[in-house]
Amino acid sequence: MAGSGVPQAGTVPAASIQLPGIVLGVGLGGFVDGILLHQLLQWHHMLTGTDHDRIGVKYYSPRTVPGLEMNTVWDGIFHAVCWIAVLLGLAILYSRVTHNRRRVWTSRVLWGWILVGWGLFNIVEGLLDHQILAIHHVHGGPYQVWWDMGFLLLGLLLIIGGLLLQRGGKAFDPEAPGGGSRLARSA
Repeated sequence: MAGSGVPQAGTVPAASIQLPGIVLGVGLGGFVDGILLHQLLQWHHMLTGTDHDRIGVKYYSPRTVPGLEMNTVWDGIFHAVCWIAVLLGLAILYSRVTHNRRRVWTSRVLWGWILVGWGLFNIVEGLLDHQILAIHHVHGGPYQVWWDMGFLLLGLLLIIGGLLLQRGGKAFDPEAPGGGSRLARSA
């Protein structure tokens, strides 16, 4: 029955794209971090803060060839994990949405959950790698704490923006020609 909050037969509740959206967001957010901050801007690599880390990892200076080689290997491992997250998110999404996939890709719900996943990536990576382990910082130097806090703030803003975006989106019935009965959004 439409409007009862219970999905009708043949419908895909918005919550069913929550997990793949978040997993995609984690992987894509990691790629933005790795490509922009590690490669293009070269502000840090995975192990550039290990001269002051909290776990005793050997320091590999990015200003030496051997140090840059080791940091590049760890950046590659990081990118491989991001790639696996994107593939996993796509696989989960593909398995859950079997019809009218184009409508899912244009859905504010999916893109909202992707932003939430990206924000979660920033929060977890920022707290774990920048604060707890201190294996690198967003941008090392005298203002690194501000760069790290900005990274966490961006993560929080992405989560809030993603939640607002998906909340304002329309859930849909992928079987229906027009796509549109409203469904529950919570997991």
